[in-house]
Amino acid sequence: MKNRLNQEKLISIILRYSILILFGLGDLFIFYKLFTIPTIKIVAYFLSMFYPLTTLNNTIMFNSIIIELIPACIAGSAYYLLLILNLSTPNIKIARRLISIALSFVILLLFNSFRIVLLSMISNSYYFNEIHLVFWYFITTLFVILTWILTIRIFKIESIPFYTDIKTIYSLGR
Repeated sequence: MKNRLNQEKLISIILRYSILILFGLGDLFIFYKLFTIPTIKIVAYFLSMFYPLTTLNNTIMFNSIIIELIPACIAGSAYYLLLILNLSTPNIKIARRLISIALSFVILLLFNSFRIVLLSMISNSYYFNEIHLVFWYFITTLFVILTWILTIRIFKIESIPFYTDIKTIYSLGR
């Protein structure tokens, strides 16, 4: 019985980290493929409440302003970080894990879209570059951390990413 449980734990670790490796391949293209269009649609929707606009591919034009949403705007690495935190945390049932991933991705999608709308509205500001960098380096990182903390609380996650897996692997080797 104990041997079977150990085998299941090891298979879980191998499977979760294999998925992480697969999602990380190819410059995170999976995240950009999944989240570019929804981000553009949400941003365009909210901006259209204030300005008449036109969208063309990854570009939104309004009020003589042209905004091109490049991959960095989509924040693929932030989605990947949330996925890493989720999949490197053991002892979460599959359905619960999928729901927690979906919830954290939706929260990030909405926050990121709001960030782009806000930055778009102040794009002609003298302080735009400084505000943009503050969002890029600090606020988005803080938001990813807060999203993970919220996920931990909502789903009552008690395991620690990476650490619990390392501890498990160490105990299996004994």
